[in-house]
Amino acid sequence: MRRPNLIFIVADDLGYADLGCYGGRDADFGAVSPRLDAMAAAGMRFTQGYSNSPVCSPTRFALMTARYQYRLRGAAEEPINSKSRGSPTLGLPPAHPTLPSLLRGAGYRTALIGKWHLGYPPHFGPLRSGYEEFFGPMSGGVDYFSHADSSGNNDLWLGEQAHTEEGYLTDLISQRAADWVQRVAKDDAPFFLSLHYTAPHWPWETRDDRELSTRIEGSLFHLAGGNIDTYRRMIHHMDEGIGALLHTLQRIGRLDDTLVVFTSDNGGERFSDNWPLVGGKMDLTEGGIRVPYIVQWPSTIAPGGVSAQHCVTMDWSATMLAAAGVAAQPDYPLDGVSLLPVLRDAGHRFERPLHWRMNHRGQRAYREGRWKYLRVDGNDYLFDIDADARERANRGPYEGERLQRMRETWEAWHATMPPIPEDATVSLGYSAQDMPQR
Repeated sequence: MRRPNLIFIVADDLGYADLGCYGGRDADFGAVSPRLDAMAAAGMRFTQGYSNSPVCSPTRFALMTARYQYRLRGAAEEPINSKSRGSPTLGLPPAHPTLPSLLRGAGYRTALIGKWHLGYPPHFGPLRSGYEEFFGPMSGGVDYFSHADSSGNNDLWLGEQAHTEEGYLTDLISQRAADWVQRVAKDDAPFFLSLHYTAPHWPWETRDDRELSTRIEGSLFHLAGGNIDTYRRMIHHMDEGIGALLHTLQRIGRLDDTLVVFTSDNGGERFSDNWPLVGGKMDLTEGGIRVPYIVQWPSTIAPGGVSAQHCVTMDWSATMLAAAGVAAQPDYPLDGVSLLPVLRDAGHRFERPLHWRMNHRGQRAYREGRWKYLRVDGNDYLFDIDADARERANRGPYEGERLQRMRETWEAWHATMPPIPEDATVSLGYSAQDMPQR
């Protein structure tokens, strides 16, 4: 039996309800995400899926390792920033097994096209963690036209060499992805592609905003710019690229045997639609961690499926390993759980307790069944998420025993993880001085 090809697509700071298939509203130009909506109709959509963290690089550590990110020092940074350039500790250790390294060891072709954000050369990089090929930025955010990072340095790479190429970054990433798949599909070996867009992360630039790029040079957070229309157009550009990739798979006859997973690294940011959820990026309220999951695998997944199975980023890495028949290394057992039974039967459900912690605001969260224990700024809450996804009705005062049990369960899990280092940093792009709090 032929092993499936695997494609893991990650958007950057996409809100839970930004896509049409998750209730997103049309833009002035029409549907924001018609190709992703079609992918959901042809496959399966998850309504209670989560990211491993409400901020970029920690989620990517979990995606790469299929393990809780808290096990690695670099993931304690919320997130890794440009000041860590040259650090020998703040990154994904090359010796640690990863999703691409395990797949490559089993004969898969591997590539990362798009954002890395897991440490800088010479100590870290995609080619040191299992990828054969890499095209994209190393840092957490770059300009879409100059490809410069927040320090003004060019941050576009081809392998481990600095690279210069004209074009809108979303389009460059999309075209590279389609070209790579077409090239490697000529071989008999199966392939694994990590397609990590920087969209719709700031700066707020559409394909038509080249001139704007020159005016905001050195100010990537773009605090005085952007709007909902620009933001939706940025999502639409990404959607077009994903549609082109799926069309390429179909044209070369590889669509049926390719498992494609689409998600976001965390909840939405300034212009995102997270309805009906509260909060966003950096928050352990639902708006910061509940994200879309759209999955297509025509040979295995029946069309039109919708699942309320609880899952988290690292579960999808474990799922891809299971689909490929690849085991974890014994010294690095997975925390992620395979979702293959759900993909084969949308009605299948299993218990999946999930734990989070954040240095920022001393946050912690634990999801168990319909219930969620949450701590923010020293305040403990208990929410019935199935009845109150917006987390406005605190049941803690009325369900004291449940709250205490869930707090103790979280603390028992926390004791199995390394403590948050005292020198770990929290980097916020803006504050209440820049805009009102959510």
